[in-house]
Amino acid sequence: MSRFAVIAALAVGLAPVPAVAQARAAVVEVPVLARAVPRGEVLGRDDFTDEERSAAQARNALAVADAIGREAARTLPAGTVLRPTDVVAPRLVRRGEPVSITIRSGGLSIATQGRALASAGAGDHVRVVTTSTNRTLDGVVDGPDAVRVVAP
Repeated sequence: MSRFAVIAALAVGLAPVPAVAQARAAVVEVPVLARAVPRGEVLGRDDFTDEERSAAQARNALAVADAIGREAARTLPAGTVLRPTDVVAPRLVRRGEPVSITIRSGGLSIATQGRALASAGAGDHVRVVTTSTNRTLDGVVDGPDAVRVVAP
């Protein structure tokens, strides 16, 4: 709470009267994390609680509805007011993990196995290596552990 002094003369000829005024920061209720959330964990409704914070701390806070089902971008401590940069779309493909690769060219479709070279969410571009030929391909995440490659 900040304090400041006001000196005002209320009428001509009267002596100035010192007064003390206090400014209160606006307080709002905002959702915060109820517990520490490790990087990569998907957030659920039970991960949130409401707390009173200053309006400045609540600025740009992410709504609970927008955070549920998203993944922590890094380890987040309990009491954190979430911002849009704190969460990412859930990773359906994880770096180094096996993936099913579907290669499509015209009417032909070939399925093979491979390994993801990066983590990615639905619709994201990702590079994969086929386990049979060690060939590196660029594809799009189609689902959990599934990558689609469209050949020219």
